[in-house]
Order: sequence, then C-alpha cells, then structure tokens
Amino acid sequence: MGAMLIDVDILVQILVAYLCFLPLCLIWSWKRTITLVTNWPLVGMLPELLSKLSDIHEYTTQILKQNGGTFEFKGPWLANMDFLVTCDPMNVRYILTQNFTNYTKGPEFKKVAEPFGDGVLNSNSESWKSYKKLIHSIFKHGKFQLFQERSIRQKVSQGLIPVLEHVSRQGTVVDLQDVFQRLTFDNICLLVMGFDPKSLTIELPKDDYRMAFDEVEEAIFYRHILPGSIWKLQKWLNIGEENKLRKAMEILDPFLYQCISLKKGEFLRRITSQMEQVEDGKDEDFDILTACMTEQEQEAKEEVAQTDDYRRSDRYLRDIAFNFIAAGKDTINAGLTWLFWLIATHPSVEEKILEEIEENLQAKDDGKWRHFSIEEQSKLVYLHAAICEALRLYPSIPFNNRFSVEPDVLPSGHRVNANTKILVSLYSMRSMEGIWGEDCLEFKPERWISERGGIVRIPSYKFIAFNTGPRSCLGQDLTFFQMKTIVPAILCNYRIQVVEGHPISPCLSVTLHMKHGLKVRVSKRS
Repeated sequence: MGAMLIDVDILVQILVAYLCFLPLCLIWSWKRTITLVTNWPLVGMLPELLSKLSDIHEYTTQILKQNGGTFEFKGPWLANMDFLVTCDPMNVRYILTQNFTNYTKGPEFKKVAEPFGDGVLNSNSESWKSYKKLIHSIFKHGKFQLFQERSIRQKVSQGLIPVLEHVSRQGTVVDLQDVFQRLTFDNICLLVMGFDPKSLTIELPKDDYRMAFDEVEEAIFYRHILPGSIWKLQKWLNIGEENKLRKAMEILDPFLYQCISLKKGEFLRRITSQMEQVEDGKDEDFDILTACMTEQEQEAKEEVAQTDDYRRSDRYLRDIAFNFIAAGKDTINAGLTWLFWLIATHPSVEEKILEEIEENLQAKDDGKWRHFSIEEQSKLVYLHAAICEALRLYPSIPFNNRFSVEPDVLPSGHRVNANTKILVSLYSMRSMEGIWGEDCLEFKPERWISERGGIVRIPSYKFIAFNTGPRSCLGQDLTFFQMKTIVPAILCNYRIQVVEGHPISPCLSVTLHMKHGLKVRVSKRS
C-alpha cells in the first residue's frame, strides 16, 4: 500500500545489472571455439563463459588444463563476480584441509543458497560444528542405522523391482534417471521425516515436491553463474529462474512444515506411550526429525543455556529437513545414473560384477531375491571399485565453493586476496593425468584394486567425490551401502540397454544429473 520504497543499494544493483545485461543480450547466442579466454572491457570474461554454458564442465576443464590447473576469472565491471577456480590437488588439500579456517562458505554463499536457510550446508564456524556433531551422532545411532537399512531394502523390493518388472513385461522405454530420482527421494523423505511420498510406483505419478526441489537446484546454479546484480534484479522483478524458485518454495515450505507438524504429534504420542512400546518390544522407526526432536526435548529438560530460540523453533527443524533432503535425494541417484550408463556401455565391467556376486554370494534363496548384509557387501570389491570409478568420472557435486577470509598464497603460487571467491572443480580433477595417468578419462574400475585384491586408498584431496578435510561427507558409508544394495538388485534380475542414439550430457545444476535423462530398455535376466 502507498509508494514503494527502494534503498540506494538496490538502485545501484539495478543500474549495474542493466549495464551488464545489455551487452549480454547481444552476445548470448555468440558461439565460437575458444583457445584463450579474452578479458573484455566492461563485461570481462563473462561472454565466453555464457557462450559455453551448455558445456560448462568441459569448458572449465579445458581452461584449467591450459593454465596449469588454476585460473583467475574476471567478471563484469562492478559485478563482484571475480573468482579463482582450481583443480590442482595441492591447492585443494591446502584450501579444504591445511588452511581450512581461512576458507569458509562466505557471506555471499548464504544469499545464493537462501532456500537452505541456516542449515548445515550454509553454516560456518560454531554453527557448523554443532551440526556436524548432531549428524555424526544420528548416523552412528543404532536405531537410525537399522531404520535406514530397512527403509532402502523396502524401497528396492516394494518400489524399484515392481517398476522394473512392469517395464520389462511391457517392453517400454523408461528413464532410469527418473526412476532413481523417485527411489532416492522417497527414501530420503523416509529417513528424514518418516514420510513416504510414494513417487516410485508402477504409475510413475507426477510428484510436485520432488520437481520443486529440482527447480530450486537449477535456480541456485544460475545464481552461481550470473552476476549477483542480475539474479537480484530478476528476483525483484519476479522473472526467469527467480520466478521458478519462488513458486518452488511456495510448494516446499508448506510441505515441510506440515510434515514437521505431523511428526511432532507422532513424537508426543510416542513419548506418552513409551513404556508400553518398550514392554511390547516394538521396533520403532528412528528418523532424523525424531532424533532432532529428542535432542530439543533433552535440552529443554536440562535447561541448556546455550540453546537459542532458533534451535527450539520449527524453522530449525525445517532447515534440517530441507538440507538433508536436498543433500540426500540427488547425490546417490546421480551416482547411480552415471554408473548404470557406464556399466551398460562397458559389458566387460557388467560381466565382472555379476561374476563377483556369483562367486562370493548366494544371490537367490529358493528362487526369491534377497538383500545382502553389510558384511556380505564387503566382499564385493570390484563393485566397490566400479562405484568409485563412476564417482571419479562423474562426481555428483561437480564443484565446491569457498571464500577467503584473509590474504593468502596457494601452493600453486597464486595470490589470494581477502574476500576472494574460490571454486574447486571436482569434475575437472578427473582429467588430471598426474593423478590418474594417461588413461584418466577411461572407465577402469581396475585402477582401484590393489595387487592383493583390496581397494586402493586414494587421498581424499585427489578423489574428492565425498569432499575432503573437516567438511568431508559424513554419509559416505550410507552412500556405499545404498548403492551396493541397489546395483546387485538390478543387475542380477535385469539387463539394462541404453536406447540407441540417446544423447548423454550433464545438465546445468548444482548436482551432476543427465540433461536428457537415461532412456533404457529393461529385460528380464534368465
């Protein structure tokens, strides 16, 4: 109501956006082969970045290889878009491990990743340490470990297998990436909130919640690429990716708060009848929200002085749920999609995986499919190697953001000023011949197997699919367990054949999905 008030800072951002946006509109469709990056007046190197946006990961790799593994990008004038990108393993170790305290998420990252709220992916310092302690305690909790094992096995047997069985009988083409996305989304919602969206059924129903998460990821990716002044202008005008982001959040936030409300009611009922459940020996579910509510209740009982209003609020639970779902729904399904494409296009690898299962494990009992225990899965060395190799070639998260606090000098000799944005290109590290040899781009699980038949231990700053240093992924074991549950269940029952001529390329997102999905035909294995 009344006149709209705009502060000076927003007016400056809008002016800068227009100055940058006009030349960008003129050159957006300009395509040419680039051997050297030109730093143009006013617009910097952004025109060439945008001209290669559809193939950004390979373009970044090409530039890094031409510049010894580290490159300084110059953005448009006044756009605050300069950054340093690296895939040099010594720089990676230094930034993410040795001088970890000097390289944080930074203040701008929280604005870019605004939908994540104050959750773990946006946290720094003491807040991050608190989240890390919480996550570690949940993942190591016996009840949670049993629950996550039970939930993924149930999803495979009651969701994945019926869908693949239906597709094989019908002889139809299916997008395997879509199937994996549904599987992991249902599973992570169960693990986080105890709620099953049931998107993985024979009908493959439309799922607004899952699609809304995808819209959020794409919008955040574009926020990384575009000058802040432009995406902030789009947000103010409610256009483009920012309009999609707003609509997605209007779907997700009510969904999350509704799940939290239902979980709170269930949690309170569980407390009141706790003695009866213990007497009955009920094997209760122990999802992440339940664990967090248990912690909230404990802190309230003990009147912990450090507990602030945020930690006691539903917004805290919302941020935890959003962060865990976003992190857990896509990393595993992206890894599975690329792995099955690699296996399908490398028959010798598929044969070796099946031989290993047959030699070490009894896959079927009385003609019925069964799941392998964690101890049995440890015998699948070649499968473990194939998973590592797929994640090396196609890391689920292709880049890592950091922000320098103080001036510094990297091992490569590059000077870093205070408040410098840094991108670690996980994707480009796959092309480092110094780490992986001249055959670095080949899918070769054997490179992970030692002469004694065990897994070769590669330093995490070289194989960075699960990050490295203090912020290493705490869900690594869970990832391998789920993938080692899903892969044998499919390969021992079905043959997967990629549709001839189907295009394969990464899409533009913070997660390395396939742009056109993975269209396959499924046939029953006799």
